[in-house]
Amino acid sequence: MKTIYTDNNATTMVAPEVLEEMLPYFSELYGNPSSMHSFGGNVGLKLKEARQKVADLIHADPGEIVFTSCGSESDNAAILSALAANPDKKHIITSVVEHPAVKNLCQSLEKEGYRITFVPVDNMGRLDTDILYAAMDNDTALVTLMWANNETGVIFPVEEIAEKAAEKGILFHTDAVQAAGKIPIDVSQAPIDMLSLSGHKIHAPKGMGVLYVKKGVKFHPFLKGGHQEGGRRAGTENTASIIGMGKACELAGSHLKEMDTRVRAMRDHLEAGLLENIPAATVNGEKDNRLPNTLSIGFDAVEGESILLLMDQTGICASSGSACTSGSLDPSHVLMAMKVPFESAHGTIRFSLSTYNTMEEMDHIIEVMPGIIQRLRDMSPFWKKH
Repeated sequence: MKTIYTDNNATTMVAPEVLEEMLPYFSELYGNPSSMHSFGGNVGLKLKEARQKVADLIHADPGEIVFTSCGSESDNAAILSALAANPDKKHIITSVVEHPAVKNLCQSLEKEGYRITFVPVDNMGRLDTDILYAAMDNDTALVTLMWANNETGVIFPVEEIAEKAAEKGILFHTDAVQAAGKIPIDVSQAPIDMLSLSGHKIHAPKGMGVLYVKKGVKFHPFLKGGHQEGGRRAGTENTASIIGMGKACELAGSHLKEMDTRVRAMRDHLEAGLLENIPAATVNGEKDNRLPNTLSIGFDAVEGESILLLMDQTGICASSGSACTSGSLDPSHVLMAMKVPFESAHGTIRFSLSTYNTMEEMDHIIEVMPGIIQRLRDMSPFWKKH
């Protein structure tokens, strides 16, 4: 049975080109890039090349790129640095639909005495910018917002918000983990102070992250120790993964047009097919202003976990929400914040595509999903009430 993988917002396969680029640095080219000898120095040159490729994806300067272990570390490092740089300010603005890497840290900081404004979204997942702008005050140390939501794909107007924050002298950080490689990002065109990326969302290995820190922004290291990363992140460099991240960013940049055309067309075809063939199905989130690869769709009167189990039996991999919140039977905090009706939220499936998917796979999903949903509805007392 062939596996049809449509869970790319959770993680992606390592691209063959990325793996090929990495392999020599596990064996014959294993030198420490910080060493004085040429054996390690040659590895250091390769890291410099990778740093440039990452910078190119977001139109940054390579000196503004800090390699980390993951997107969560990048988010935490950015937020805690902003607070350390502004010790007299005790206010953070974020949204109610952030990834747990931001949401849970902000909730923890709230217990320590910080004032957190969690900006709401409407039923389409759109941020209430009026509330956001009204919350900015002289005590605000940071505005931290995701560029695109990991569950619905809804895109926030981060460039506009960054401009407003800059006008008030407030630092701005964006979690661009889901946006990178799917839509164009140009930090040279907006006053974004810090930006987080994750390797395993763009066909690089897991355990690899990036934090962009704009030149001139005071940065307080999250990890203290050696001089690596210009003193901004201690620890011997994860050379193979950094090199892989560079290659993945290069590939992601070259695939942006394909994302906006072929991948978007596959997503739209899948969406139309499911809506046409399955009654009481609803797309979650704004349909136009979202990532080209993401479809969050709710099926009334069935459980997402049951849908996934039956899908898995046919070889289809998807998600009932964010991978970082799976294991809970409650609807995701994103769908609850959007006030999606419980019976639809509970039966929501997220399909997230990549350039490795095909239209034939979408047709197969459209073919098998109606039977799966009907089978579960036949057993559901809630469906009998419809």
